[in-house]
Amino acid sequence: MSTGFSDADREFFERELDSFLPDRIYDAHAHIWEKEWANFTLGSEPVADLAAYRRAIAEIHGDRRTETLFLSFAVAEARDQISAANAWTAAQIADHPACRAHFFVTPQDDPEWVRDEVKRLGMHGLKCYHTFADVDPTWDASIPDYLPEPLVAVAGDEAWTITLHMVKARAVADPDNQHWIRHYCETYPKMQLILAHSARGFQPGHNMEGLESLVGLDNLWFDTAANCEPIAHQSIIRLFGHDRLMYGSDLPVSHLRGRSLGAGDSFLWLYEETPVWGEKHVKVQPIMVGLEHLRSVKWACWSEKLTDSQIEDVFWNNAARLFNVTCNRQPHLVGIERRHKEDHRQSSNRCDQGGAE
Repeated sequence: MSTGFSDADREFFERELDSFLPDRIYDAHAHIWEKEWANFTLGSEPVADLAAYRRAIAEIHGDRRTETLFLSFAVAEARDQISAANAWTAAQIADHPACRAHFFVTPQDDPEWVRDEVKRLGMHGLKCYHTFADVDPTWDASIPDYLPEPLVAVAGDEAWTITLHMVKARAVADPDNQHWIRHYCETYPKMQLILAHSARGFQPGHNMEGLESLVGLDNLWFDTAANCEPIAHQSIIRLFGHDRLMYGSDLPVSHLRGRSLGAGDSFLWLYEETPVWGEKHVKVQPIMVGLEHLRSVKWACWSEKLTDSQIEDVFWNNAARLFNVTCNRQPHLVGIERRHKEDHRQSSNRCDQGGAE
Protein backbone atom coordinates (compact mmCIF):
# COMPACT_ATOMS: atom_id res chain seq x y z
CA MET A 1 0.00 0.00 0.00
CA SER A 2 1.34 3.44 -0.97
CA THR A 3 0.07 6.53 0.80
CA GLY A 4 2.05 8.88 -1.43
CA PHE A 5 4.52 9.81 1.31
CA SER A 6 7.17 11.70 -0.62
CA ASP A 7 10.76 12.85 -0.34
CA ALA A 8 9.43 16.33 0.46
CA ASP A 9 7.36 14.89 3.32
CA ARG A 10 10.37 12.98 4.63
CA GLU A 11 12.58 16.06 4.47
CA PHE A 12 9.94 18.09 6.32
CA PHE A 13 9.63 15.43 9.03
CA GLU A 14 13.39 15.28 9.56
CA ARG A 15 13.77 19.06 9.63
CA GLU A 16 10.70 20.07 11.63
CA LEU A 17 9.56 17.15 13.76
CA ASP A 18 12.00 14.31 14.35
CA SER A 19 13.89 16.09 17.13
CA PHE A 20 10.66 17.39 18.69
CA LEU A 21 8.48 14.31 19.02
CA PRO A 22 8.74 12.20 22.20
CA ASP A 23 9.78 8.56 21.92
CA ARG A 24 6.22 7.25 22.30
CA ILE A 25 2.91 8.64 21.09
CA TYR A 26 -0.70 8.01 22.03
CA ASP A 27 -2.91 8.91 19.09
CA ALA A 28 -6.22 9.90 20.70
CA HIS A 29 -8.21 10.28 17.47
CA ALA A 30 -7.87 7.98 14.45
CA HIS A 31 -10.05 5.88 12.17
CA ILE A 32 -9.83 2.45 10.59
CA TRP A 33 -12.56 1.18 8.26
CA GLU A 34 -13.84 -1.03 5.50
CA LYS A 35 -15.38 0.39 2.33
CA GLU A 36 -18.85 -0.95 3.16
CA TRP A 37 -19.37 1.76 5.81
CA ALA A 38 -16.95 4.62 5.10
CA ASN A 39 -15.90 6.47 1.97
CA PHE A 40 -12.41 7.25 3.27
CA THR A 41 -9.25 6.40 1.38
CA LEU A 42 -5.67 5.91 2.54
CA GLY A 43 -3.53 6.59 -0.47
CA SER A 44 -5.25 4.62 -3.20
CA GLU A 45 -6.76 2.07 -0.82
CA PRO A 46 -10.47 2.21 0.17
CA VAL A 47 -9.86 0.01 3.25
CA ALA A 48 -7.56 0.46 6.24
CA ASP A 49 -7.23 -2.07 9.06
CA LEU A 50 -4.95 -1.87 12.09
CA ALA A 51 -1.91 -3.09 10.15
CA ALA A 52 -2.45 -0.47 7.43
CA TYR A 53 -2.87 2.22 10.08
CA ARG A 54 0.42 1.30 11.70
CA ARG A 55 2.32 1.36 8.42
CA ALA A 56 0.87 4.75 7.52
CA ILE A 57 1.23 6.38 10.93
CA ALA A 58 4.93 5.46 11.04
CA GLU A 59 5.42 7.80 8.09
CA ILE A 60 4.52 10.84 10.21
CA HIS A 61 5.65 9.52 13.62
CA GLY A 62 8.87 7.81 12.60
CA ASP A 63 9.77 4.58 14.39
CA ARG A 64 8.19 5.66 17.68
CA ARG A 65 5.86 3.40 19.62
CA THR A 66 2.29 4.44 18.85
CA GLU A 67 -0.90 3.31 20.59
CA THR A 68 -4.31 4.54 19.56
CA LEU A 69 -7.92 5.37 20.36
CA PHE A 70 -9.85 4.28 17.26
CA LEU A 71 -13.18 5.95 16.59
CA SER A 72 -15.66 3.68 14.85
CA PHE A 73 -17.45 5.52 12.05
CA ALA A 74 -20.02 5.11 9.29
CA VAL A 75 -21.46 7.48 6.71
CA ALA A 76 -25.17 8.22 6.92
CA GLU A 77 -25.81 6.26 3.72
CA ALA A 78 -24.41 3.14 5.42
CA ARG A 79 -26.59 3.23 8.52
CA ASP A 80 -27.27 -0.48 8.17
CA GLN A 81 -23.53 -1.17 8.48
CA ILE A 82 -22.96 0.59 11.82
CA SER A 83 -23.19 -2.59 13.89
CA ALA A 84 -20.69 -4.29 11.59
CA ALA A 85 -18.36 -1.27 11.83
CA ASN A 86 -18.47 -1.31 15.63
CA ALA A 87 -17.85 -5.06 15.86
CA TRP A 88 -15.01 -4.92 13.31
CA THR A 89 -13.30 -2.00 15.08
CA ALA A 90 -13.52 -3.81 18.43
CA ALA A 91 -12.06 -6.96 16.89
CA GLN A 92 -9.12 -5.03 15.43
CA ILE A 93 -7.86 -4.02 18.89
CA ALA A 94 -8.83 -7.18 20.78
CA ASP A 95 -5.21 -8.34 21.08
CA HIS A 96 -3.77 -4.87 21.73
CA PRO A 97 -4.35 -3.98 25.39
CA ALA A 98 -3.02 -0.42 25.12
CA CYS A 99 -5.42 0.51 22.29
CA ARG A 100 -8.95 1.77 22.89
CA ALA A 101 -12.08 2.04 20.72
CA HIS A 102 -15.20 4.18 20.77
CA PHE A 103 -18.60 2.78 19.78
CA PHE A 104 -20.37 4.76 17.05
CA VAL A 105 -23.86 5.87 18.11
CA THR A 106 -26.79 7.53 16.39
CA PRO A 107 -29.55 9.64 17.99
CA GLN A 108 -32.02 6.83 17.39
CA ASP A 109 -30.09 4.24 19.43
CA ASP A 110 -31.68 2.80 22.55
CA PRO A 111 -29.40 3.77 25.48
CA GLU A 112 -29.67 0.39 27.22
CA TRP A 113 -28.84 -1.42 23.97
CA VAL A 114 -25.80 0.83 23.64
CA ARG A 115 -24.74 0.03 27.20
CA ASP A 116 -24.97 -3.69 26.54
CA GLU A 117 -23.21 -3.54 23.16
CA VAL A 118 -20.26 -1.48 24.38
CA LYS A 119 -19.71 -3.94 27.20
CA ARG A 120 -20.18 -6.98 24.96
CA LEU A 121 -17.65 -5.71 22.44
CA GLY A 122 -15.14 -4.57 25.06
CA MET A 123 -15.17 -0.97 23.81
CA HIS A 124 -14.47 2.07 25.94
CA GLY A 125 -16.79 4.95 25.10
CA LEU A 126 -18.90 6.66 22.45
CA LYS A 127 -18.42 8.48 19.14
CA CYS A 128 -21.20 10.48 17.49
CA TYR A 129 -21.45 12.57 14.34
CA HIS A 130 -23.75 15.33 13.18
CA THR A 131 -24.69 13.73 9.84
CA PHE A 132 -27.15 11.48 11.70
CA ALA A 133 -29.06 14.43 13.19
CA ASP A 134 -32.63 14.89 12.01
CA VAL A 135 -32.13 18.56 11.09
CA ASP A 136 -31.25 20.33 7.86
CA PRO A 137 -28.51 21.32 7.43
CA THR A 138 -26.83 19.06 9.94
CA TRP A 139 -23.91 21.50 10.21
CA ASP A 140 -26.28 23.67 12.29
CA ALA A 141 -27.34 20.84 14.60
CA SER A 142 -27.46 21.36 18.34
CA ILE A 143 -25.41 18.82 20.30
CA PRO A 144 -28.45 16.84 21.59
CA ASP A 145 -29.60 16.40 17.98
CA TYR A 146 -26.73 13.93 17.44
CA LEU A 147 -25.70 13.15 21.04
CA PRO A 148 -28.95 12.83 23.01
CA GLU A 149 -28.77 13.22 26.75
CA PRO A 150 -29.88 9.62 27.54
CA LEU A 151 -26.72 8.36 25.80
CA VAL A 152 -24.61 10.76 27.87
CA ALA A 153 -26.36 9.51 31.00
CA VAL A 154 -25.28 5.95 30.19
CA ALA A 155 -21.72 7.16 29.65
CA GLY A 156 -21.94 8.85 33.04
CA ASP A 157 -23.14 5.65 34.70
CA GLU A 158 -20.30 3.67 33.15
CA ALA A 159 -17.57 6.35 33.45
CA TRP A 160 -16.99 6.24 29.68
CA THR A 161 -15.28 8.75 27.44
CA ILE A 162 -17.14 10.48 24.58
CA THR A 163 -15.49 12.06 21.54
CA LEU A 164 -17.53 15.02 20.30
CA HIS A 165 -17.02 16.81 16.98
CA MET A 166 -19.29 19.80 17.56
CA VAL A 167 -20.71 21.78 14.66
CA LYS A 168 -22.38 25.20 14.16
CA ALA A 169 -20.59 27.99 12.33
CA ARG A 170 -18.83 29.44 15.38
CA ALA A 171 -18.07 26.14 17.15
CA VAL A 172 -17.18 26.67 20.82
CA ALA A 173 -18.00 30.39 20.56
CA ASP A 174 -21.65 29.46 19.95
CA PRO A 175 -23.72 29.89 23.15
CA ASP A 176 -25.80 26.77 22.41
CA ASN A 177 -22.68 24.60 22.17
CA GLN A 178 -21.35 26.15 25.36
CA HIS A 179 -24.62 25.44 27.18
CA TRP A 180 -24.80 21.77 26.24
CA ILE A 181 -21.12 21.04 26.89
CA ARG A 182 -21.37 22.57 30.34
CA HIS A 183 -24.72 20.90 31.04
CA TYR A 184 -23.47 17.43 30.08
CA CYS A 185 -20.21 17.78 32.00
CA GLU A 186 -21.82 19.14 35.16
CA THR A 187 -24.78 16.74 35.14
CA TYR A 188 -22.69 13.62 34.45
CA PRO A 189 -19.37 14.17 36.22
CA LYS A 190 -18.13 10.60 35.71
CA MET A 191 -18.48 10.97 31.95
CA GLN A 192 -15.30 12.32 30.33
CA LEU A 193 -15.97 14.53 27.28
CA ILE A 194 -13.31 15.00 24.59
CA LEU A 195 -13.79 17.97 22.26
CA ALA A 196 -12.28 16.88 18.96
CA HIS A 197 -10.05 19.02 16.73
CA SER A 198 -9.03 21.29 19.60
CA ALA A 199 -12.68 22.17 20.23
CA ARG A 200 -13.15 22.39 16.42
CA GLY A 201 -11.11 25.56 16.65
CA PHE A 202 -10.18 25.54 12.96
CA GLN A 203 -10.89 29.26 13.29
CA PRO A 204 -8.78 29.85 16.42
CA GLY A 205 -10.58 33.08 17.18
CA HIS A 206 -13.58 30.97 18.18
CA ASN A 207 -11.47 29.25 20.82
CA MET A 208 -10.13 32.56 22.09
CA GLU A 209 -13.69 33.85 22.40
CA GLY A 210 -15.55 30.79 23.63
CA LEU A 211 -13.31 28.48 25.64
CA GLU A 212 -13.25 30.64 28.75
CA SER A 213 -16.94 29.84 29.29
CA LEU A 214 -16.00 26.19 29.88
CA VAL A 215 -13.15 26.69 32.35
CA GLY A 216 -13.63 24.72 35.56
CA LEU A 217 -15.09 21.56 34.03
CA ASP A 218 -12.88 18.80 35.43
CA ASN A 219 -14.19 16.17 32.99
CA LEU A 220 -13.50 18.15 29.81
CA TRP A 221 -10.65 17.16 27.49
CA PHE A 222 -9.42 18.04 24.01
CA ASP A 223 -7.77 16.22 21.13
CA THR A 224 -5.78 18.15 18.54
CA ALA A 225 -6.88 16.02 15.55
CA ALA A 226 -5.88 17.54 12.19
CA ASN A 227 -6.19 21.15 13.37
CA CYS A 228 -3.29 23.05 11.79
CA GLU A 229 -3.77 26.33 13.69
CA PRO A 230 -1.27 26.67 16.58
CA ILE A 231 -3.40 29.18 18.50
CA ALA A 232 -6.27 26.67 18.64
CA HIS A 233 -4.05 24.38 20.74
CA GLN A 234 -2.33 27.21 22.54
CA SER A 235 -5.61 28.67 23.82
CA ILE A 236 -6.47 25.29 25.38
CA ILE A 237 -3.08 25.00 27.06
CA ARG A 238 -3.33 28.53 28.43
CA LEU A 239 -6.90 28.25 29.74
CA PHE A 240 -7.08 24.59 30.83
CA GLY A 241 -3.45 23.56 31.29
CA HIS A 242 -1.40 21.29 29.09
CA ASP A 243 -2.69 18.20 30.90
CA ARG A 244 -6.12 18.40 29.25
CA LEU A 245 -4.77 18.33 25.70
CA MET A 246 -4.09 15.11 23.78
CA TYR A 247 -2.52 14.64 20.37
CA GLY A 248 -4.64 12.98 17.67
CA SER A 249 -3.70 12.29 14.04
CA ASP A 250 -7.21 11.98 12.56
CA LEU A 251 -5.91 9.39 10.09
CA PRO A 252 -6.87 9.25 7.19
CA VAL A 253 -7.13 13.07 7.09
CA SER A 254 -3.49 13.05 8.20
CA HIS A 255 -2.50 11.57 4.85
CA LEU A 256 -4.22 14.10 2.63
CA ARG A 257 -2.11 17.00 1.36
CA GLY A 258 -2.78 20.54 2.48
CA ARG A 259 -3.92 22.11 5.73
CA SER A 260 -6.78 23.80 7.55
CA LEU A 261 -6.68 27.59 7.55
CA GLY A 262 -8.64 30.08 9.61
CA ALA A 263 -10.06 32.91 7.50
CA GLY A 264 -12.61 35.62 8.25
CA ASP A 265 -14.96 34.30 10.92
CA SER A 266 -14.64 30.74 9.63
CA PHE A 267 -12.05 28.43 8.08
CA LEU A 268 -11.33 26.53 4.94
CA TRP A 269 -9.37 23.50 3.85
CA LEU A 270 -6.60 23.83 1.29
CA TYR A 271 -6.09 20.55 -0.55
CA GLU A 272 -3.47 19.51 -3.05
CA GLU A 273 -5.81 20.31 -5.95
CA THR A 274 -6.85 23.72 -4.53
CA PRO A 275 -5.40 26.35 -6.93
CA VAL A 276 -3.49 28.38 -4.33
CA TRP A 277 0.00 26.89 -4.26
CA GLY A 278 1.65 29.02 -6.96
CA GLU A 279 3.02 32.40 -5.87
CA LYS A 280 5.16 34.98 -7.64
CA HIS A 281 8.24 34.06 -5.65
CA VAL A 282 7.84 30.28 -5.35
CA LYS A 283 5.66 27.27 -6.07
CA VAL A 284 4.69 25.83 -2.69
CA GLN A 285 4.83 22.05 -2.32
CA PRO A 286 1.88 21.01 -0.11
CA ILE A 287 2.79 18.36 2.43
CA MET A 288 0.68 15.90 4.36
CA VAL A 289 -1.91 17.36 6.71
CA GLY A 290 -0.55 15.20 9.54
CA LEU A 291 2.85 16.86 9.25
CA GLU A 292 1.40 20.38 9.12
CA HIS A 293 -0.73 19.50 12.12
CA LEU A 294 2.22 18.16 14.12
CA ARG A 295 4.15 21.35 13.41
CA SER A 296 1.20 23.40 14.69
CA VAL A 297 1.29 21.43 17.95
CA LYS A 298 5.05 22.01 18.14
CA TRP A 299 4.57 25.75 17.71
CA ALA A 300 1.86 25.81 20.39
CA CYS A 301 4.16 24.00 22.81
CA TRP A 302 6.93 26.47 22.01
CA SER A 303 4.65 29.47 22.49
CA GLU A 304 3.48 28.21 25.88
CA LYS A 305 7.03 27.24 26.90
CA LEU A 306 6.18 23.64 27.72
CA THR A 307 8.91 21.53 29.24
CA ASP A 308 10.01 18.21 27.78
CA SER A 309 7.93 16.33 30.35
CA GLN A 310 4.87 18.45 29.58
CA ILE A 311 5.24 17.74 25.86
CA GLU A 312 5.40 14.03 26.74
CA ASP A 313 2.12 14.54 28.61
CA VAL A 314 0.43 15.95 25.49
CA PHE A 315 1.73 13.09 23.32
CA TRP A 316 1.27 10.17 25.75
CA ASN A 317 0.66 10.65 29.46
CA ASN A 318 -2.59 12.61 29.31
CA ALA A 319 -4.27 10.01 27.09
CA ALA A 320 -2.76 7.13 29.05
CA ARG A 321 -4.18 8.58 32.25
CA LEU A 322 -7.63 9.24 30.76
CA PHE A 323 -7.87 5.80 29.10
CA ASN A 324 -6.26 3.98 32.04
CA VAL A 325 -3.40 2.63 29.97
CA THR A 326 -0.60 1.15 32.07
CA CYS A 327 2.90 0.53 30.82
CA ASN A 328 6.30 -0.50 32.08
CA ARG A 329 8.00 2.86 31.70
CA GLN A 330 7.15 5.60 34.20
CA PRO A 331 4.13 3.80 35.69
CA HIS A 332 3.63 6.62 38.18
CA LEU A 333 2.58 8.86 35.32
CA VAL A 334 -0.37 6.77 34.11
CA GLY A 335 -3.55 5.32 35.53
CA ILE A 336 -3.55 7.72 38.48
CA GLU A 337 -5.48 10.73 39.58
CA ARG A 338 -4.82 13.98 37.80
CA ARG A 339 -1.52 15.38 38.92
CA HIS A 340 -1.03 18.91 40.09
CA LYS A 341 -0.35 21.16 37.15
CA GLU A 342 3.29 21.96 36.54
CA ASP A 343 4.27 25.54 35.88
CA HIS A 344 4.06 25.56 32.07
CA ARG A 345 6.21 28.63 31.80
CA GLN A 346 9.49 27.02 32.87
CA SER A 347 12.40 28.16 30.81
CA SER A 348 14.08 24.85 29.98
CA ASN A 349 12.03 23.05 27.34
CA ARG A 350 12.28 21.00 24.19
CA CYS A 351 11.25 23.83 21.89
CA ASP A 352 13.75 26.39 23.22
CA GLN A 353 16.54 23.84 22.88
CA GLY A 354 15.55 22.85 19.35
CA GLY A 355 14.54 19.33 20.32
CA ALA A 356 15.07 16.79 23.05
CA GLU A 357 17.77 14.19 23.00
